[in-house]
Amino acid sequence: MDGLDQRIISRLVADARSSYSEIGKAVGLSAPAVKRRVDRLLDEGVLRGFTAVVDPEALGWGTEAFVEVHCMGNVTPDRIRARLLPLPEVVAAYSVTGAADAIVHLRAANIHHLEDALERLRAVDMIDRTVSTVVLSRLLERPPAPEVT
Repeated sequence: MDGLDQRIISRLVADARSSYSEIGKAVGLSAPAVKRRVDRLLDEGVLRGFTAVVDPEALGWGTEAFVEVHCMGNVTPDRIRARLLPLPEVVAAYSVTGAADAIVHLRAANIHHLEDALERLRAVDMIDRTVSTVVLSRLLERPPAPEVT
């Protein structure tokens, strides 16, 4: 990946609806050259796709929490993932270092919905205990962006 690829990615992160022509003008390439580079970045897995960024609060899912999950015994990340998949409130989960086996990001419609989701999470057979932190406000959230040289 070179500087032009990084600049193309930066443009796509800023506005994924930009046309190849618009991106080309910004980075000094023709639209077909930009398309070839984007296709290559997709093939290489650098770009994983294009998506709409939705405000969860606008959809009624404005309550969120981060939950430390502590499992009984040694549990593989794949097994944890498999047990979390059926819970629709789990929007992300991470294996981590430290005392917890995983950190789970939950989203819910309100505090009652969050409590219900936490109870269903705690009921998962391999989970020993959880430690929850409810989000009060989002201070910063930014998409990953390549260094532009």
